[in-house]
Amino acid sequence: MLFASCSKSELTPGTPAAVVTKTNVSAPGFPEGFDTGTKTAYATGSVTLGSGSWTLSDALLGTTTADAKIGAQSVRVRNSGSLGMNFDLSDGAGVVTVDHARYGTDANGTWELWASNNSGGSYAKVGSPVTTGSTLQTASFNVNLAGTVRLQVRKVDGTTSRINFDNITVESYDGGTTPPPTSSAKKFLFDASHAEMAGNADWVLDVNAGLTPRYPTPAASGITSSTPETYWTGAVSAWGVALVKLGHEVETLPSGTGITYGDPSNPQDLANYDVFVVDEPNTLFDATEKAAIVNFVKNGGGLFMISDHNVSDRNNDGYDSPAIWNDLMANNSVQANPFGYSIALTNISETSSNVLASSTNTILHGSQGDVTQLKFSNGATINKTSGSQAQALIWRNTSTQGLSNIMCASSTYGTGRVVVVTDSSPADDGTGSPGNTVYPGWTEVASHAKLHLNASLWLAKQQ
Repeated sequence: MLFASCSKSELTPGTPAAVVTKTNVSAPGFPEGFDTGTKTAYATGSVTLGSGSWTLSDALLGTTTADAKIGAQSVRVRNSGSLGMNFDLSDGAGVVTVDHARYGTDANGTWELWASNNSGGSYAKVGSPVTTGSTLQTASFNVNLAGTVRLQVRKVDGTTSRINFDNITVESYDGGTTPPPTSSAKKFLFDASHAEMAGNADWVLDVNAGLTPRYPTPAASGITSSTPETYWTGAVSAWGVALVKLGHEVETLPSGTGITYGDPSNPQDLANYDVFVVDEPNTLFDATEKAAIVNFVKNGGGLFMISDHNVSDRNNDGYDSPAIWNDLMANNSVQANPFGYSIALTNISETSSNVLASSTNTILHGSQGDVTQLKFSNGATINKTSGSQAQALIWRNTSTQGLSNIMCASSTYGTGRVVVVTDSSPADDGTGSPGNTVYPGWTEVASHAKLHLNASLWLAKQQ
């Protein structure tokens, strides 16, 4: 059975659920808001709700202020718990939506929707796993099953973090005429064409026999919520695996290929992707490539720029990553200084908590968590051009929050977005090619993964 992917839209607690375009009527008893019935313990048990009897396993009906909900209560699930219907929908199911959020200040969790059309004898997963955020969001699934259907929501990360579920809607099956929801999956391209593996570096998703394949292996389709980052061999595999777990697609631009934008003959032309990630390039971009990158951003793309410290030329060609990035910004044929900053030729090592105070900045306070620190193990700094559109996000620990001593920044150009981090260590997951010495920066500071994933989603215009 083939099921479509799910799509998501943000909700504010206390407001009605987002409307999904449908062509048929709601199933009897739905939407289910979980505001009737009582279940105060996690032990497996059944509870009678407005739509019928449901079994809640390692789950209860939560009523506290920490329970994300619309109305009086919602389902709170922990560990590998679930909530499932004990009754069948006789007219099948078309579009199904589920509101979800993490409980209180718990870590984000991951869950899946499953469907059965043999009264619970067996189930099949619908779409992709969904990851929660801090506020209620709506996940939408195109189930499109005729006959008798019952549904289960399963927490699949196995952690003690708790997830709230509320306001499930089900549309009766309409013969498949309901349009599938727009996919929320974004495409991320990680560059390996500019000596990102030079010297002791390994800033790629996957390495096989010294080569960087377009599609990391094993296939991304085998990744589940519990897959470790060692599934792929590369020092940024943790980043890639995490993006796949969030429902996105990742590819590598292999060594020996070029960067283009607007070339239909190139299957990896930047126009085919949402975000381009370049982690510490060690060879200059040529004139065509510089124009391609800048135009990609100008026309709506996302660019994640990572450099290392001054004098970090890993392949001894006379150019290190600060010089390479500065050359792209100063010497391209599209726009001088397009992003409003330059990389200073510095070399610092410190852990900084000097973070921009902005509760609304989704790079610092996004769906993947709050960013409170950034640790550099030999990195450069950033200078913002006075009056430019660039936004400094993190400064050196003892610096004033001004135009220099910046460690992380964002910017916009045209309709696109840019994020820059001037040390490759925070993205380093500590695993790489045989013989390369890398370090676990990704997990060394809890904020590192949150920063890179929040920034990735911001670049992809998902937050």
